Amino acid sequence: MQVRQKIQRLLEQLSKGIYEREEIIRLSLLAAVAGESIFLLGPPGVAKSLIARRLKFAFRDGKSFEYLMNKFSTPDEIFGPVSIKKLKDEDRYERLTENYLPGANVVFLDEIWKAGPSIQNALLTVLNERIYRNGETEVKVNVKLIIGASNELPPTGEGLDALWDRFLIRTTINEIRQSGNFISMILSSEDVYRDTVEAENKITQQEYLAWSSAIDQVQVPQEVVNVIQMIRLKLEEYDAKNDPPFRIYDRRWKKIIRLLRTAAFLNGRQKVDLMDCFLIAYCLWSHPEQIAPAKEIVAETIRRHGYTLAVNLTALRKEIDQFEQEVKQETKIPNPTFAEELYVVNRQYVEVRGIENHFEGKYLKLNEFEKLGIEEYSTVGVYDENEKLTYRVKARKGKSEHQIEFIYNSQSIILPLKTHKVEKVNYLYKKPHPLVEKYWDQHVKELIDYIDGKREELLNHAPGELQQTRENLFVDSHLAAIVEANHRETLNALSALKLAVEKIQFYYKNI
Repeated sequence: MQVRQKIQRLLEQLSKGIYEREEIIRLSLLAAVAGESIFLLGPPGVAKSLIARRLKFAFRDGKSFEYLMNKFSTPDEIFGPVSIKKLKDEDRYERLTENYLPGANVVFLDEIWKAGPSIQNALLTVLNERIYRNGETEVKVNVKLIIGASNELPPTGEGLDALWDRFLIRTTINEIRQSGNFISMILSSEDVYRDTVEAENKITQQEYLAWSSAIDQVQVPQEVVNVIQMIRLKLEEYDAKNDPPFRIYDRRWKKIIRLLRTAAFLNGRQKVDLMDCFLIAYCLWSHPEQIAPAKEIVAETIRRHGYTLAVNLTALRKEIDQFEQEVKQETKIPNPTFAEELYVVNRQYVEVRGIENHFEGKYLKLNEFEKLGIEEYSTVGVYDENEKLTYRVKARKGKSEHQIEFIYNSQSIILPLKTHKVEKVNYLYKKPHPLVEKYWDQHVKELIDYIDGKREELLNHAPGELQQTRENLFVDSHLAAIVEANHRETLNALSALKLAVEKIQFYYKNI
């Protein structure tokens, strides 16, 4: 059975009879295969412990351990009692761990922040390295998943930062929202704690180890690397302006990469894709108010930069712009000339020379003059230096440029408008030298070959990859629209840049 098919069936059977917990079960199984831990933030009575008990059924011969922490909890209750026999006969301080945390596959620790320092310190190595120090011996434990839970975040100033950082995936869990699911849940008499996973779908220890090696071989393509770099930059920008900040450090980024590799592998792929990147949002927040910004930063980065950075659009645009400037500088020779233009006062008046001999005032509104024809007369206003209307008169444009003809006392009066000389730059065009044109042709070929190559890459792997985006086992299918939009925009941008290169060549070829 293929890995993806097995995981899909496993998720379906783990979720059977549980309402509105599919996402958390998916994330928990993903964390288990990746060798990571998950933290659930939510009130009591919302099936947090049930999820842990269900997850043990994902593994052949799976064992679970759960404990509700309080300030009086002792290491004996979590890691097992001290062996009196070994202490007496061999003078060795060792715990009997078989039926406690070190002997389990799936661990659920409720109200984890209430644990004392001695428990916290022992948990650190189990969470990070899957190692438990039993007396003088370091034991490699077979814990696949640790689920921590609480209705609150770790209190500040109590040295819990290191323990909190060990939980790579963090999510919230609340009561059932949909009324139909709520009614089905309270009326159901089904035993939700029973094993619903068929034997063939359970993960064996041999499979788990083989998968772990295969996960490390999963490729991380350039578009994913670019997205992660941009997310990191966006988080730094957010931290500079907001409190509390995200503050994601190197170890967490490395763990995020392996989580993405695990998601790709369990989806039956040998390469991480952009859809997997939506999982990053679960690994960023430390406070509930950061959940929405984290999702927004990840989604917006994928939408704007997914494939765009991989094909290096920004650098490509810059290179084409520089090429266009080079061609124009070589082929366009500036030829400055001077022309008479109307002198405009206060951006709206033109001055009529000699008009003061006939009317009070000397200005016309520019827009009224421009509307005049050369055949029919229209009424225009005459204004003084204070822009006050002094007279209204019939007028039309003169037969010569920059002239106006008035009708006054049944007589035609033709007067010039005030002008000034303005420098204008016209261009003369010259054909490039054959050697230069040959060099440009080569540059055009290189640019078009690069653009066509990138388009072919996107088009060739797009059908399969974009189809898979809607079939991701760990990410909601509606998010595929974001990946598809960026793919489409990138293809359109490449087409536009190719057209720009072709226009440059057409220009210098046809001078």
